[in-house]
Amino acid sequence: MADRFPIRRIDHIEFHVGNARQAAAFYQHAFGFRMTAYRGLETGCRETTSYVLECGAIRFVLTSGLAPDTAAARFAHAHGDGVAVVALEVPDAARAFAEAQRHGAVGAADPVEEQDEYGRLRSAGIRAYGDTVIRLVERQDYAGVFAPGFEPRGGPEPRDADVGLTAIDHVVANVELGQMDRWVRFFAETMGFTELLHFDDEAISTEYSALMSKVMQDGAGRIRFPINEPATGRRKSQVAEYLDYFGGPGVQHIAFATGDIVATVSRMRARGMAFLSVPAAYYDDLPGRVPAIGPYTGVLARLGILADRDEDGYLLQIFTQPVQDRPTVFFEVIERRGATGFGQGNFKSLFEAIEREQARRGNLVEAAS
Repeated sequence: MADRFPIRRIDHIEFHVGNARQAAAFYQHAFGFRMTAYRGLETGCRETTSYVLECGAIRFVLTSGLAPDTAAARFAHAHGDGVAVVALEVPDAARAFAEAQRHGAVGAADPVEEQDEYGRLRSAGIRAYGDTVIRLVERQDYAGVFAPGFEPRGGPEPRDADVGLTAIDHVVANVELGQMDRWVRFFAETMGFTELLHFDDEAISTEYSALMSKVMQDGAGRIRFPINEPATGRRKSQVAEYLDYFGGPGVQHIAFATGDIVATVSRMRARGMAFLSVPAAYYDDLPGRVPAIGPYTGVLARLGILADRDEDGYLLQIFTQPVQDRPTVFFEVIERRGATGFGQGNFKSLFEAIEREQARRGNLVEAAS
């Protein structure tokens, strides 16, 4: 069956932040991104400053408002630094926009064509959860560094700058209680996504809290968007904490793929990146659960890397602590060795680790009755 809403890839993720220059320096240092483009006062843009950072097939755009009434400044004030735009490259932005609207999507930006000496870039936008926009980008007729209005930026990178991140594996959103199925329908109806996996509160729970999750994927199986909602528990779940501090639903974490998680995490730790800690007891029975990693258990334990397997193979994963003062956005690093799942066998250990951090912040409180 033909894919009625073809998507080529995740084109970029745009963060709205309080200080784009400092945020760019952080992502360059901690994650090994390289700066490739810039737009700001020096290029004639009077409202925002944006830095484009790239690593492998990953592209981030970090944008700050230059006045308090800009959309970027309002977003950062309401939510802190966070994901404002998930951009998808499509063959025809106007057609994709019309198709999404025909199936119920609300427009955020009508189709527009921008042009410079490098060609034409076409885009449009639809609204998703909270203040998140899904931008539809058509760039086959554009050969510039990123988009019209941006200038190349960045010099030679240090030889050891790259930490080994290659692509975006998945993008996870948190939504309010009772809203997960609404957004599952949104992706299914507007863009032809299908449900890949479903985890209920029995699968994702600890002694204190729980959540529910459904994983949506596009027609080609390349784009995966898990969607979480809180479930009833004795204390505030990590999703409820996120919703409180972000001020509503939005992107909670982005998973980066790597071909060598041991090397990647070693480099990130050397640069000061803080990860969630895992009790030593987690590794006692790990070789029994994931036999393929038996000889490497020691190094995984030293770095705090989790492992899981499914019928297709195994995976290795680790999660950073939140990367800003608000306990909202964090990142995952994942190496897949055939496995197509999301580390279901690690859910309990992962959420217990998150709860330990919640307790340190004073947010693992009794749930409202």
